[in-house]
This record gives sequence, C-alpha cells and structure tokens, in this order.
Amino acid sequence: MIQATQSQQRGVMMTESALKQVILLRQQQGKDLCLRVGVRQGGCSGMSYTMDFEDPSLITAADEVFDYDGFKVVCDRKSLLYLYGLVLDYSNAMIGGGFQFTNPNANQTCGCGKSFSA
Repeated sequence: MIQATQSQQRGVMMTESALKQVILLRQQQGKDLCLRVGVRQGGCSGMSYTMDFEDPSLITAADEVFDYDGFKVVCDRKSLLYLYGLVLDYSNAMIGGGFQFTNPNANQTCGCGKSFSA
C-alpha cells in the first residue's frame, strides 16, 4: 500500500494498483487534475462513495489534501469523518474488478461495495 506523505497517512490511503490506475486515467484526461473522494446521501446502504477528477484550483481551505508522490487526493472534512482510514484499491479482475473501498468506519456495506452505512 502506498502511504500519503508525512502525518497525512491516517486519512485516505491508496494501494499501489489504485494509484497507478488513477494516474493512468488522469493522463487520458490530458490535464493536471487531482482526485476528489467523498460521500453523499444515497445508495443501497444510505451513503455512497464519490470519486472524480477536478482541477486543483478548486481545492479550498476546508479540504484535506493527501499527497502521493505529487498526485493529490482531496477530501472535504465532512466526508473525511466517514472516510477516515479508508483504503482505496483497484483490481482489473473480469468479475468484481474496478475500484474497491475498504472503510473501517462502515457498519454495513451493500453487495456492490459502492455504498455503506456508518
């Protein structure tokens, strides 16, 4: 697992395969983007994970920024309450592949792994 630098290791962590995949996807966008992760209401279990690229100029003082060798992962502080300790992984398996969220704060997760309750 790739750890965020310095004391930010506790927030959002990524495996090496997840980091490689998001960097590949960012290169396909053709821009210098950061990855924003968060939560929103909805999904089978009550809350859904969100993950999308955005321009680094949209990072605010209310965001936590985790640096992975120059690639920034951003999370707003409200979402971080639910995501603290999250590990983002990626698998290219034909069945069940894609990004997977391992969230130590989730009391229950749905079968698809994209929503949870805390």
